[in-house]
Amino acid sequence: MKRLISLFFALAVNALMGATLANAIDISPLAGAVGLNAGAIAAGQLELTGVLRAGIYTEVWTGEMIKAFRNSIESLGWLAKIRSYDQYAENDVIHFVNIGGDPDVLVNNTTYPIDIQSLADTDKPIGLDKYQTKATRLTDDELHAISYDKMGSVIERHREAIDQTKYSRAIHALAPGANSAATPVLLTTGTASPDGTRKMLTRSDLIQLKKAYDKLKVPTAGRVLVLCPDHVADLLENDQKFADQYYNYTSGKIANMYGFEVYEYIDNPCFKQDKTKLAYGAVPGAGEFMASVSFFAPRMMKATGSTKTYMSEAKDNPTTQENLVNFRHYFIALPLKNEAIGAVVSATV
Repeated sequence: MKRLISLFFALAVNALMGATLANAIDISPLAGAVGLNAGAIAAGQLELTGVLRAGIYTEVWTGEMIKAFRNSIESLGWLAKIRSYDQYAENDVIHFVNIGGDPDVLVNNTTYPIDIQSLADTDKPIGLDKYQTKATRLTDDELHAISYDKMGSVIERHREAIDQTKYSRAIHALAPGANSAATPVLLTTGTASPDGTRKMLTRSDLIQLKKAYDKLKVPTAGRVLVLCPDHVADLLENDQKFADQYYNYTSGKIANMYGFEVYEYIDNPCFKQDKTKLAYGAVPGAGEFMASVSFFAPRMMKATGSTKTYMSEAKDNPTTQENLVNFRHYFIALPLKNEAIGAVVSATV
């Protein structure tokens, strides 16, 4: 009887913890409750052994983190437009074929035998970026004293920290390194901004970007423009039509403009006045501004690799009685070739 009561109590605790964790990462509480108990049953460890259970929560939290990462990508409109290569990410590496060239075409040929031409294709492995969080310490005293799901809150903050970093790296990678014939980088031509440091973005600037893509014969379906905060503010202040179309705060999606699907993002890369991109993480100086980024989605790629939870329980640390948790996650987003990408940078006044 005592064992049965313990079993029911363990089920109830698992259900409560699963529902709370699921709510923290924005999925159904019922799914979290059922999932946690299912994991416990599968592991054969329903006996109550403390706040954390080795082999149970680690697996469940890893699964929920994977779902949360997937959902966060889909909610970020500009990234969701890019084709996923997840199925090719074996051991967190994708093997692309670097095509050596196309065969020559003969017209009205009269010479036989026809020459043999080799097409030398090579393997091009791309390793996914590895994202790791520093371990967070949670003592059993903390978990005993607080009235909310501290572990669920900590895990959510780890996910958000990884998301913020990997998405800012993605938009940085999708922007051209410098102006070229295949990767146009344009400067704005509007009037001075209120702070007098730069020229504001105008619709005419976006038309020039469209012309650059047209000249490169980039198909119209699939063009994406990700506006930086400065350029969104420029259009909101000076373009009533744009202001009327600025409405979807959830996905960052703005009504299409000049053949581009338009989004906004707060962490776009910065450029110099010579139209070269600053290195990721570099602090912009005078005359260096965040840019709006454009790309042709079918020629971009993204891939999510493995996600792993690392957890050390308090019961295994008798002198400190602390729990430690952190995560490792693999992800990458890149242009397939250095073409069909562009940017608009604020010019200095």
